[in-house]
Amino acid sequence: MEKKLYKLNDHVVMKKPHACQTNEWIITRMGVDIKLKCVNCKHEIMMDRLEFEKKLKKVIGENHE
Repeated sequence: MEKKLYKLNDHVVMKKPHACQTNEWIITRMGVDIKLKCVNCKHEIMMDRLEFEKKLKKVIGENHE
């Protein structure tokens, strides 16, 4: 399987939608853990990098509106 490349401030699409019915997030912090901010409701979550890579569907890119 191809490894997806992502960086800080990229918009990403996750496999399952958030409670607000969107599955688009912005990466706001990277390290061992990844911090994501929901595009729709601005809720922030953190997950470890392995969990993030399992749940990641696709990387849209930076400054996507």
